[in-house]
Amino acid sequence: MEAITILTKFWGWYLIIFFLILTLRPARIKQIFNDLKNERFRFIVSFLAIIIGLINILLYNEWVANWTYIITAFGWIALFIGLALFILPKQAVDTLIRLNIKFVQLVYMLLFLTGLFLLNMAYIIVPV
Repeated sequence: MEAITILTKFWGWYLIIFFLILTLRPARIKQIFNDLKNERFRFIVSFLAIIIGLINILLYNEWVANWTYIITAFGWIALFIGLALFILPKQAVDTLIRLNIKFVQLVYMLLFLTGLFLLNMAYIIVPV
C-alpha cells in the first residue's frame, strides 16, 4: 500500500474520530485546553505532534495541486504545532485557545468534512 493511501486513511479516520469525540463529549474541548496548561501534558502532546508531523513529511511531502496537498499540509501543521508547543508553550496555548473560541463551530465542521473527504478518497466510496 502506498504511503499516501495510508496517510489518507490515518488522517481521515483521525479527523472523524476526533470530531465524534468532541461532538459527543463537548466537555473534552475545555479539558484539552485546561490540560495544555499542564507542562507534562503539553510536553507529551508536543512530542507526539512533532513525531506525527515528521513521519507524515518523510512518507509524503509533495506539494501537488490536487487533494493530496491536504496530507502534506497536515504533516507540516502537526510539526509546526508540536514545535510551537515545545519552544513557545505559553504563546502557542494562548493562540490555540483564542482561535478555538472564535472559530470553534467552523473548525469542527471542517474537521468532519475533511475527514469524510479523505476517507472517500482512500476507500473510493463515491467516485469523484
